[in-house]
Amino acid sequence: MSRFSVQERLQLLQRAVPAGTQPKFTTPEEWRAWQDEQGRLSSQRVAEQNRQARFQSVLGRSGIQELHRGCTFENYVAKHEGQQNALDKASRYASDFGNGFGGFIFSGGCGTGKNHLAAAIGNELLARNKSVLVVTVPDLMMRFRETYQDGARQTEASLMNDLCNVDLLVLDDIGVQRGNTNEGVILFQIVDRRLANKKPVGMLTNLDANALNELLGARIMDRMTMDGGMWVNFNWSSYRTQVKS
Repeated sequence: MSRFSVQERLQLLQRAVPAGTQPKFTTPEEWRAWQDEQGRLSSQRVAEQNRQARFQSVLGRSGIQELHRGCTFENYVAKHEGQQNALDKASRYASDFGNGFGGFIFSGGCGTGKNHLAAAIGNELLARNKSVLVVTVPDLMMRFRETYQDGARQTEASLMNDLCNVDLLVLDDIGVQRGNTNEGVILFQIVDRRLANKKPVGMLTNLDANALNELLGARIMDRMTMDGGMWVNFNWSSYRTQVKS
């Protein structure tokens, strides 16, 4: 136990404070309140770190692939009006995140920048201590199939809960899955549960509106329009040949 009382420690600190500097606390009550606040903030930081680690472990890797961890709005190259429109909408979506639960669908051919802007959204949110997962639908379905195996490290229910609790979930490669009934049920459950809890969903696809509606069904597509859900067409040619390490 310390040989100094709270009041004595305060007096020692006050004498050590440079002249003209206003101390944060002048009474034992303010000292205790400051200590309580510091303890609360420390607990919040630990809880957030644990939450991020849990979400990142859902897929056995970080939610954003290494190729896209450096993607920002600043290094997205917008050479024409369509690309500038996509950039503006994605940037606005990130800055407004948390004011609603509307999601987004980025639709277009391979290499048109859908992943770049989705990752830029995710990277900005991660910097704001939000949790983000970007996962391809085939990878996601493989993870669900693993939960059915004997000795699986995670149950189907716990995987579903993790996917539904992350702040932003982005489903990539929609359109390359098998398209069977079970996959459709899983995707509907994810979208339905997340939006019911006001958690947004992003989708990246090579399909147009008619093909995506046929694949996912009217129930999912209708939910993706909730709260001003955004559709952006990336209808230009690939620029992957310009990507360098």
